Amino acid sequence: MEKLTFYALSAPEKLDRIGAYLSERLSRDVARHRYGYVCIAMEALDQLLMACHCQSINLFVESFLTMVRKLLEADKPNLQILGTNSFVKFANIEEDTPSYHRSYDFFVSRFSEMCHSSYEDPDIRTKIRMAGIRGLQGVVRKTVNDELQANIWDPQHMDKIVPSLLFNLQQEEITERSPSPETEKEKESPIELTERCFRELLGRAAYGNIKNAVKPVLMHLDNHSLWEGKTFAVRCFKIIMYSIQSQHSHLVIQQLLGHLDANSKNSATVRAGIVEVISEAAVIEASGSIGPTVLEVFNTLLKQLRLSVDYELTGCYESCTSAGSKVIKVHEERQLQEAVIKTIGSFASTLPTYQRSEVMLFIMGKIPVPGMYPALGSANTGFEGSRMIQIMLLKSLLQVTAGFQTTNMLTALPSSFLDPLLSFTLMEDAEIRLLVLDILISLIDRHDNQLKFSSLRVLTDISVLKLKMDKCSRQDNLFMKKHSQRLYRHVFLASKEENSSQGHFQSLYALLGLICVELANEEVVVDLIRLALALQDLALTEESLPVYNRCAIHALSAAYLNLISQLTTVPTFCQHVHEVIEARQKELPFLLPEDVFVETPKIPEKLEKVEGEVLFSQAKIAETLGGSGYNSERLATPYIPQLTDEDRLSKRKSIGDTISLQLEVESRLSPEKEQVRESLSDEPQASDSVSLEEQERERRRQVVERFQTAPFEEIAAHCGARVSAHAKLIYIYVPPPSPSGSVGNGHGQSRSVPVYEMKFPDLCVY
Repeated sequence: MEKLTFYALSAPEKLDRIGAYLSERLSRDVARHRYGYVCIAMEALDQLLMACHCQSINLFVESFLTMVRKLLEADKPNLQILGTNSFVKFANIEEDTPSYHRSYDFFVSRFSEMCHSSYEDPDIRTKIRMAGIRGLQGVVRKTVNDELQANIWDPQHMDKIVPSLLFNLQQEEITERSPSPETEKEKESPIELTERCFRELLGRAAYGNIKNAVKPVLMHLDNHSLWEGKTFAVRCFKIIMYSIQSQHSHLVIQQLLGHLDANSKNSATVRAGIVEVISEAAVIEASGSIGPTVLEVFNTLLKQLRLSVDYELTGCYESCTSAGSKVIKVHEERQLQEAVIKTIGSFASTLPTYQRSEVMLFIMGKIPVPGMYPALGSANTGFEGSRMIQIMLLKSLLQVTAGFQTTNMLTALPSSFLDPLLSFTLMEDAEIRLLVLDILISLIDRHDNQLKFSSLRVLTDISVLKLKMDKCSRQDNLFMKKHSQRLYRHVFLASKEENSSQGHFQSLYALLGLICVELANEEVVVDLIRLALALQDLALTEESLPVYNRCAIHALSAAYLNLISQLTTVPTFCQHVHEVIEARQKELPFLLPEDVFVETPKIPEKLEKVEGEVLFSQAKIAETLGGSGYNSERLATPYIPQLTDEDRLSKRKSIGDTISLQLEVESRLSPEKEQVRESLSDEPQASDSVSLEEQERERRRQVVERFQTAPFEEIAAHCGARVSAHAKLIYIYVPPPSPSGSVGNGHGQSRSVPVYEMKFPDLCVY
């Protein structure tokens, strides 16, 4: 061997003839089953190959590969393994000169076949499979860096290589249950080797090749129903996401999203599996490059939510007229919806604040705001479909806002987001209102104080809560200046809802508490105290409310005034609040949270008139706080929420209501109603505003009644009698008489000429 090697090195031009001779001998020995000679010849070929890296090696390689092919085609496992080992040695050699004519198609096919070996003896079967995996690894190494070689990334090759590797990754459960002594002795198990090979393949993938590598994975998981188990699919994509270059990771997400769309009529368990994989992959991707996929991820997931709601309510997939169509299981659709919402949350949690704000706006744009998107659900699902989509999207929004922390709330929460969000607090649906309150709490809570307000209790010393507080920043002050009145108004109106439960009142308490801790300056504190006193008045005057609600509002007001009095640290204010709470404990304990917010509330059947010491006095509070520098005049003014179109907008259900609202708005803008509109300013006087509100309500009721009951001809005549919008526009936009107008026939009447008909001198025209 030494002499042969020396001869080959000193006369490299003889290499091809040496190779041809050895190849001929080896072929003959294989045919005659002289396996000892086969091993010797192969050893000689290997050693020559390792020693001679000269330019003329290409011709020798042809003889070598012919021999490897002979061994791989043999039936004997040992020969197959011998051929594979030789090929792997060859694959590790870096050749100096490229080869234009070499083909590896046979090797890809044969090694893939060995990966699927079903040999009877489990030990030999394992060895053959491992040889196949090593062979594929060798092919990839040999071809992937040389552009002149066969392109290993072509679908024809990838569709063989990737499923072979995944098939061996799948065998983990079987081998773990019954590990044979042979596999224990070996340094590396087939699973580890497969994973290493798979990682190496993906790590070498360039931008244009990622899709070809991922597509066979998706096909394999589809063909073998592996989405439903989730664990294997998740494992595969974790390997993919961690192995590829981070700047390419958004391509994988895009393919997964496309695959989810393609499977949108598949069973809920399959879709849930894909969603879970997206969840895991998106979190890994976000740590690398987020790229253009952020809104695409959310768009696809929200579309799946909408489809799932439609499927659940209609009971079938679209166009499922065939007799063999799948039956939809409601609980599976619910699980899918939960998986989608969880995925939205897990992906959003990795985003920076500015992107999270964009996502929140994006989701808000998808939620059907009452009165703006009347036909949101499909024709088959109607109102219930819209309601369910609202709930699903609000749950998604809640997930996105979890842990949302920003220094500048004014830019992070623009009016285009807050306005529609707040309008949901006025909806009749209790679940929607509760979700909106939770979202508001999540947005305002920037120091993790939320849990400290979870139990609605009157605490004698709030220092046990260990509240984290920072000085209110300039941006926070600006935010409150812009949005505070709307926040208070929505809290007040949400308290009036008859179908509110214990959860609603606890959320209202948490929201008010967080505003006090996170966003309060002196002016805000004064307004919050006025709001708490207004809630007390609401519980006294709104006799149409159920007894539980009235007691709950009293209890909420008491707990909140107790909290705010201790935060202001004005002794006389604290004393007054303490005296009222003590009086309630003795006389009317059902006006305190300890009796109301329990599993079985201890409330009377009928609430008698409440007065005297058990009520918080606006005059006393104004007096005590006025002495400490607070605005006593503002404190003495009762809080009355401003009336806007929003109240009616959110409650509207029928077309008649819609028309009446449009006409109502028009009539309110007409000159004769100008005085009414002016009187409904930010802070109307108490006496006037009540009567105005009653008049306004009565007039609205009459308008709605007219449109619901009057015959069509009468309504048409009523509308026709009004000046049309077109006529008004003409009146506004007709230009006045201009100097350029021509005088008509000596009658002295000047005719105004529109600008586009005027003749200007050339110098004036640009």
